[in-house]
Amino acid sequence: MFTRHLSRFDRLLDQVEHALSTSLGARAEAQRANPAGDLPAAELEEAQRLHAAGLMRINHTGEVCAQALYLGQAAVARDTATRTQLLDAAQEETDHLAWCQERLQELDSRPSVLNPLWYAGAYAMGLAAGLRGDGWNLGFVVETERQVEAHLDEHLENTGLPSADSRSRAIVAVMKDDEARHAEHALAAGAKPLPRPIPDLMRLAAKVMKTVAYRV
Repeated sequence: MFTRHLSRFDRLLDQVEHALSTSLGARAEAQRANPAGDLPAAELEEAQRLHAAGLMRINHTGEVCAQALYLGQAAVARDTATRTQLLDAAQEETDHLAWCQERLQELDSRPSVLNPLWYAGAYAMGLAAGLRGDGWNLGFVVETERQVEAHLDEHLENTGLPSADSRSRAIVAVMKDDEARHAEHALAAGAKPLPRPIPDLMRLAAKVMKTVAYRV
């Protein structure tokens, strides 16, 4: 059996193909079962359906960004263990991406049309973080996941997803647990705290993305 060693150009083409398929809405393949499982689809009022779709579109875009972020970080990670950890987390984010995509279809909605832009920005941020060294690379993971966990927690509160929307809520609950675990693993691997004002700028960028993706 022969093992093919990919050249730098091959890896670049693979990254470009992944970027296009992820950001342009190609169906993602999850390795884990959808947490919504056989939960019944509640009858939502039109306003509730639109609100749930807007929030799940934000979550879908967040997963598009997570794919780009982790792959950008992994591309320049110096330590093999760090690169493996980032790619493993990216696979779980692929599960999230697929689940959100499925739920958007169930809600008769679509992903954000600006996903290629979000992907490009997140990939650039991942590269920038990774080039500072693996400690900062992992620190960026911790800060990102903590902010995402807080964001998903808001979706599970009364002001977030409709209480009757058990399918969306089941998906978001598992996503929240996964994000918390990613942060814990990065901390254990030697993540360095990010200096100000980086966390604040990350929150600002996320706020802009969430505001726009909810509608577009």
